[in-house]
Amino acid sequence: MNNLVILPILIPLLTAAVLILFHKKIKMQRWISALSSIVTIFAAVALVQNVHKNGIQTLNIASWEAPFGISLVSDMFSALLVLTTSIIAFTCLIYSFKSIGKERENYYYYPVFNFLIVGVNGAFSTGDIFNLFVFFEVMLMSSYVLLVLGGTKIQLRESIKYLLVNIISSALFVIAVAYLYSMVGTLNMAHISARVSEIGQPAILSVIAVLLLIVFGLKGAIFPLYFWMPGSYYAPPAPVLALFGALLTKVGVYSITRTFTLFFYHDVGFTHQLLQVLAILTIIIGVIGAIAYWDVKKIIIYNIVVAVGVILYGISVMNINAFTGSIYYLIHDMIIKAGLFLLAGIVIAITGTSNLRNMSGLIKRYPGLGWTFFIAALALAGIPPLSGFIGKVLIVQGGFEGESYFGAAVVLLSSLLVLFSIMKIFINGFWGEDRSYANEEKAPVKWLLISPIILVILSAVYGIGTEAILPYISQAAETLANPSLYIDAVLKE
Repeated sequence: MNNLVILPILIPLLTAAVLILFHKKIKMQRWISALSSIVTIFAAVALVQNVHKNGIQTLNIASWEAPFGISLVSDMFSALLVLTTSIIAFTCLIYSFKSIGKERENYYYYPVFNFLIVGVNGAFSTGDIFNLFVFFEVMLMSSYVLLVLGGTKIQLRESIKYLLVNIISSALFVIAVAYLYSMVGTLNMAHISARVSEIGQPAILSVIAVLLLIVFGLKGAIFPLYFWMPGSYYAPPAPVLALFGALLTKVGVYSITRTFTLFFYHDVGFTHQLLQVLAILTIIIGVIGAIAYWDVKKIIIYNIVVAVGVILYGISVMNINAFTGSIYYLIHDMIIKAGLFLLAGIVIAITGTSNLRNMSGLIKRYPGLGWTFFIAALALAGIPPLSGFIGKVLIVQGGFEGESYFGAAVVLLSSLLVLFSIMKIFINGFWGEDRSYANEEKAPVKWLLISPIILVILSAVYGIGTEAILPYISQAAETLANPSLYIDAVLKE
């Protein structure tokens, strides 16, 4: 059953290779991609259940035992993220069928789409710090192509900035891994954790922790390293933006979470206090951006920044309630952000603009779109019983337990301001005087609504079904709180 660990990586990889052979047969590419995505979801569900019943699963590539070989590791944290990624990929894929356009489909859109999922699922599943870098690069190279496909002026301009930022962060990543290897003599994550415990995290390792925080912070868009994201994420079409917003920044968040709970937890007075300060500043800056803009895309993009801050604040607190809340909220945010970006794409397809001042009255002719957006907005803000509520409550509870009262208050206040920012879209875009728009006849609204409706329903079920889901989240949080569980499972001690 350990082979389940590799299936969510192997299936999209083989799919991408096959799709290249059929690059002129677009319909066949769509069907193969959809079938592959469904199979990946089933494989991810089986993986989650296997981890839940049998504990952390490991797969040693080429039969070299850890720490000498390359290991894939699925604890409940990574397995849940792989499942969430697979579901989001499927919804973005079927949305793409009617929105991405032939000019992109003809230039290997579907193979590159699958390569991106390989990178994301690989980053969540690897047990080797250098292979985390490798999967990062697979993910980033795919994102470069998806960002520039279409060749519009804004895409070309923003892709240069996106490329430069990620080249710098990748170079820093290699440097940080080299320094870390020089200190501990291993690249296996579990073995690194054991070695760091043996030497007690001297000051040089805390410096390496900060360097990795910069690397992953650039990719995860924490303050002050978020500067590239509002422009770069604004450029691509809706399904690509949904993938980027839901998945790419979360790989950075996952990497910070994994390293700061598995490696660098011996000097929390320095490393985690720094992380907490940056997380709080990230929330504040994100909220300011979200309420300041009148552009649909920019509002939701800045809400990504807010969510990154909320999740990392919970990780910085370092107690079981905060961990549980952060994991719960991370999965919620991946689902609901994908849904909101896809809904925003429909609004833009109808109106031909993302400026709220140039739209109104959409709910009169598109009530399904309007009320789906309304429910998604409530979920994003954490209105009970929807999915955003439980995660934030647990994070705030963890903050109070850790005597981090200011941070907990910022998280609570951010919920109100996030609700204000997202309801600004609903009030100005969906209420008011009904307008006619030049391109609305061409927008396949009924088809495009399928994906966000799936995600919003999933978000509602995720919130309402907390009692059934919480054992899985608690199991994931337990591994973060007790690194020895991960170490023993990988090194077979």
